[in-house]
Amino acid sequence: MTDREVPIPEQLDLTVSLRGRRDVYDNYQVLRFTGLLDAFSEPSFRKVVGKCIEEGPKNIILDFSSIDFIDSSGLGILVQMAKKSQANGGSLQIVSNPRVKQTVKLVRLEQLLSLKPTIEAALEEFTPKPS
Repeated sequence: MTDREVPIPEQLDLTVSLRGRRDVYDNYQVLRFTGLLDAFSEPSFRKVVGKCIEEGPKNIILDFSSIDFIDSSGLGILVQMAKKSQANGGSLQIVSNPRVKQTVKLVRLEQLLSLKPTIEAALEEFTPKPS
């Protein structure tokens, strides 16, 4: 992210228990979430994030640093969204917190779901490597 790059902010229409915001940059977007990603909020999450993947940009960072709880429904939709992003020619990175990281590791999805400690670390995945 450069100083010249100004995001286009957008509130995401989710549920009472899951709130979000979308910041769109030139070649990536950051979706920031707070609250609970569970069976109740999963359908809204699926619809909103799926639409964001389709609209682009194709590289996506899901900022889950403020997520309080994620259940098996939430993990399932993360796997689906990661696959959808890859099929769309993009990459999906997840900024996690200790709670999210522990849940993902518990079900051994850390290889499939790209967990990063910060947004800056996630952005490195979108930067071309020198050859």
